[in-house]
Amino acid sequence: MDLSQLTDRLTTGLGQLRYGEAPDALYEPIRYIMALGGKRIRPLLTLLGAHLFTDDLDPVLKPALATEVFHNFTLLHDDLMDQAPLRRGKATVHEKWNPNVAILSGDVMLVRAYELFLDVKPELLAYVLRRFSQTAAEVCEGQQWDMSFETETQVSIDQYLDMIRLKTAVLLGFALELGALLGGASREDADHLRQFGVGIGVAFQLRDDLLDVYGDAATFGKRVGGDIVSDKKTFLLLTAQAQATPAQQATLAHHVGQPVIDADAKVQAVRAIYDELGIRPQTEALINTYFLDALQHLERVAASAERKKPLHQLALQLMDREQ
Repeated sequence: MDLSQLTDRLTTGLGQLRYGEAPDALYEPIRYIMALGGKRIRPLLTLLGAHLFTDDLDPVLKPALATEVFHNFTLLHDDLMDQAPLRRGKATVHEKWNPNVAILSGDVMLVRAYELFLDVKPELLAYVLRRFSQTAAEVCEGQQWDMSFETETQVSIDQYLDMIRLKTAVLLGFALELGALLGGASREDADHLRQFGVGIGVAFQLRDDLLDVYGDAATFGKRVGGDIVSDKKTFLLLTAQAQATPAQQATLAHHVGQPVIDADAKVQAVRAIYDELGIRPQTEALINTYFLDALQHLERVAASAERKKPLHQLALQLMDREQ
């Protein structure tokens, strides 16, 4: 199973979706954000989850695309809430049009995502829709926790990990569970794949947090140190605050939650404390824990090693690992 062929199939399928024609001001923003590209990870996971149990992926394509439409709906609204000017290097919908358009076009995207599930076999439809609805609500819960953490002075590491599980990881888990169910898997195997996806999702977000501090700006795709400048409560910052000496606490308090006068100096000062406390290896160890736990769930799925190979390959690519 070639990953690039599946991605091409998804791109073709997305290009054939019709969201509506008029008014153009409602539907053009949808076509715009869906054409911005991306890795199409969620629908790809759905197809790979199904491929573990079947070669017939045609009935899986539309439900797989539903996960991508829903994901982009969340991005459209998240960009508005964050007042983000760019998405994948292009103007965000609320910037190119206006906030009201972003809200309403996003609402239609959610409706269209549900419609893409309607061809699911009748005996699975109700269960799939319940699982999707639960997942969609959890993604919203994660986003709300993320926003709430911006103004809360006390956020625990466990709270942060649960937030990224909800905001990022549960949709990856659902995408895999969906594919497995549509491919004929048992509920037990589908649940193992869900937990595999959730584990990979948490590990991926932690890796993203780590790269924000220690990554190469040329390959990371955004400014290194952005989370430090914006006082984002990541695992790295929360761990540093929990382990810091009184002197380090004073340095952190001088920079975190204060007006930014010199962004580069702030990044250097906070990163120096991370280095002193060994925050990087601690984060890498936690990433590895989630990743290996996720792989154990994949191992428990009753499918051949050959069928699992593309999924294992994709997981390694997401984590930028060789083994």
